[in-house]
Amino acid sequence: MFKQKIITYVAILLTISPSLLAMAGDLVQVKKLRCELLTNPESVNNRQPRLSWEIAGDKRGLKQVAYQIQVGSSPDLLTKGNADLWDSKKVETDSSVYIPYKGKQLQSRDHCYWRVKIWSNMGESAWSDVASWSVGLLNYNDWKGRWIGLDRSFPWDREDQFSRLSARYFRKEFDAKKKIKRAKVYIIGLGLYELYINGEKIGKQVLAPAPTDYTKDVKYNSFDVTDKLLTGKNAMGVILGNGRYYTMRQAYKPYKIKTFGYPKMRLNLELEYADGSKDYISTDDSWKVTADGPIRTNNEYDGEEYDATKELTGWNTVGYLDNAWLKASFVQEPGGMPRAQMNEFMQVMDTLKPKAIHRQTAEIYIIDMGQNMTGWVKLHVKGAAGTRVKLRFAESLQQDGSLFVANLRDARVTDSYTLKGGDQESWEPRFIYHGFRYVEVTGYPGKPSLNDFEGMVVYDALATTGTFSSDQPMLNAIFKNAWWGIAGNYKGMPIDCPQRNERQPWLGDRTTGAYGESFLFDNAKLYAKWLDDIQAAQMADGSIPDVAPAFWRYYSDNVTWPGTYLSVADMLYQQYGDEHAIKKHYASMKKWMDYMWDNYEEDGLVTKDKYGDWCVPPESKELIHSKDPNRQTDGVLLASATYYHLIQLMRGFADLVGNESDKQLFEEKAARLKEAFNQRFLNKSTGQYSNGTVTANLLPLYFEMVPEEHRKLVFENIVEKITHENKGHISTGVIGTQYLMRGLSNNGRPDLAFQLATNTSYPSWGYMAENGATTIWELWNGDTANPAMNSQNHVMLLGDLLIWYYENVLGIKAAKPGFKQIRMKPDFDNPLNQATGSFRSNYGLIKSSWKKEKDVLQWDIQIPGNTTALVYFPTADKGGIYENERKIEDVQGLRYVKDDNGSSVFEAGSGTYRFSVNLTMSDEL
Repeated sequence: MFKQKIITYVAILLTISPSLLAMAGDLVQVKKLRCELLTNPESVNNRQPRLSWEIAGDKRGLKQVAYQIQVGSSPDLLTKGNADLWDSKKVETDSSVYIPYKGKQLQSRDHCYWRVKIWSNMGESAWSDVASWSVGLLNYNDWKGRWIGLDRSFPWDREDQFSRLSARYFRKEFDAKKKIKRAKVYIIGLGLYELYINGEKIGKQVLAPAPTDYTKDVKYNSFDVTDKLLTGKNAMGVILGNGRYYTMRQAYKPYKIKTFGYPKMRLNLELEYADGSKDYISTDDSWKVTADGPIRTNNEYDGEEYDATKELTGWNTVGYLDNAWLKASFVQEPGGMPRAQMNEFMQVMDTLKPKAIHRQTAEIYIIDMGQNMTGWVKLHVKGAAGTRVKLRFAESLQQDGSLFVANLRDARVTDSYTLKGGDQESWEPRFIYHGFRYVEVTGYPGKPSLNDFEGMVVYDALATTGTFSSDQPMLNAIFKNAWWGIAGNYKGMPIDCPQRNERQPWLGDRTTGAYGESFLFDNAKLYAKWLDDIQAAQMADGSIPDVAPAFWRYYSDNVTWPGTYLSVADMLYQQYGDEHAIKKHYASMKKWMDYMWDNYEEDGLVTKDKYGDWCVPPESKELIHSKDPNRQTDGVLLASATYYHLIQLMRGFADLVGNESDKQLFEEKAARLKEAFNQRFLNKSTGQYSNGTVTANLLPLYFEMVPEEHRKLVFENIVEKITHENKGHISTGVIGTQYLMRGLSNNGRPDLAFQLATNTSYPSWGYMAENGATTIWELWNGDTANPAMNSQNHVMLLGDLLIWYYENVLGIKAAKPGFKQIRMKPDFDNPLNQATGSFRSNYGLIKSSWKKEKDVLQWDIQIPGNTTALVYFPTADKGGIYENERKIEDVQGLRYVKDDNGSSVFEAGSGTYRFSVNLTMSDEL
């Protein structure tokens, strides 16, 4: 027996419980659990969750050769060897990720407990700890009770462009007649909710549930509340906020902005008593409701107002007198199928202390949080009853020190708190968020101090999976800015910005963005959910909007924005090894591809483009968009090149789903388009496509559309354009920047990619940082352009920069889907001298840390269990490569594979390695 660990990951349909048993000796350890989005809750596959585990050991080259999974209906049965739901027996395979459950058919509300053991090339493990999953409400008829709400406003509300609608407070008292064995609550609270039992808030989530198109899909959340209930009298309370359901701009541009109605809810509480009997509490007209509470308005764009003099003390506890409250009304359901929310909740993930505070006028103070963040401010204050403190938010200041709000458009971004008086009071909003660095405080009684405010950082509770540092401070600063920008724009869906009157899930912003983000955050469940949002937004004819969910109705029929549907599905496969997204969405993706070809194909090209190479650096720093045709890339070229790339993805998808006829059709279409593209756009004598912008030449080069004999010249044109005409600076917009850094590095110019990444003069990512940015701007000239569009927290201009950080600088790239095999090939011949970073894949932690000193390269790597890596050393002389001072050819577990353009390639099994390479013999450095 050898010392090894199995870290289990469990995919469930509704909830996940902590490990239930102690460690099974020191041979096996369950270090953490993870809930994967694997199935669509309304399909039969929701009865077949997939199970994954992570393997680690002390010895190198650890590989699984077989597994055995046991699933039982109770932990006691399981540990006694009675796997009454499923015993896979010994299955000979090295698969340890996404293993489908194949036991007895699961039903709504089932609780399942599972464990796994493995056989490896080094021996057999003990059983893992027991983990669990629960099955949700699979069928519509599993829901009891009805939807309730109040389908009207009140005299203190206002419904117009700047709507004001107060929160609804619901309450219900009930008896738990016997000793409770288990209690679970299922809730759909639209737009947003907070749930209380006996005065205590349930769960750590905020701004729940995740937003969807509620006419097609509504998310429910569930909680085990066994320890919150008492035998006898209990009270439940729910506050409903507006969220995306009752939209921020009522009666304003109804042709564009989708609205859904007034807040409403449906709730089921299921009680299982110790004697085996059950009881159900559900929403009906016995619930009481009031809108005359302290939350007077809550509006994502404009803020939240709270009047503490109107607090309903004890409203969510037993015995509260609710005689003045209204009877809840039965209301129309939203229309969407209730489905369990499988992506992570939003939470308060961090708390920031302000860095500075200064007095602007006699009544106004300005707080600097020191970081452009997303969330809200928690206020601590003491004063007379009726005193009103206002907090207004912005990303930057004007020259006189006051807030700069012109870039927020008509978003009023103001919270207010009216004191009840007496002791010190603390308050934070519930149903809004802001994107900000600075806070204007008005009406604060006395002189405020830094300790009176806390910045509550809110984003989806995704694990941070990637780290990076180097000896180049600007690279490190940009990486940090990217992290803050990405985190701030995760809001149950990927949005474009968190501060102005937009905050929409634009598809084009994440085409490669999702891929780069996946190195920093475990974003698989978020993007799987987003694919469902896109599919739900697809029209019957196949068209896909530019924003999904389609809160804004933008069906503009272009290629580059909706094409993100395919690229995100491909990301989930390549980065996480999840085929499910491709198989689930294949028909819808093909339907869109056919729609675009059938409607916009002319002479073998796809002609429809809407946005061009969005946000190229303009000729004047005061412009938002360039007006110089020499900087703009032909829309037909953009659409056709991108469509060709998407055809290649669909060809791979067809292969994956086993559709040979589709695969053949895609190959034929690709050949036709490629020929027409080169005929139309390639100048063979100059090696230039169209008008020769970097994007015009880069896309066909990166997508392998350029005839082999012209590739060198086309790339030389790109280099010439960047180095001379653009003086070593970036000239691409959203589309070109998605392939720029890899396009340069993979074609032999990592030094030029490094220059673009570390520039500090305009236009560059470094220019943003040098000019005070702590996130990523929407525009390269976000400090000087017209305020109508210069969000200071956008991520679309990151392009493939983060991919370059990991795949080219650190050399961490998936050689096989999901990092079952890793390609470790840093660009050692860039000007960096040191880089260190890590990425946690589904198989475990991958590390790469290298340092160049004089004529020696030191390189430390870590490879997770049950994987292998192809390690590229920058020398053809194997005799100059050592591992822990031993010649590499003498090291067990390392196998020479090949010579690759002067690099020696070895295959390495799992483990940690310390290499040194003699660079004096290398032609590469």
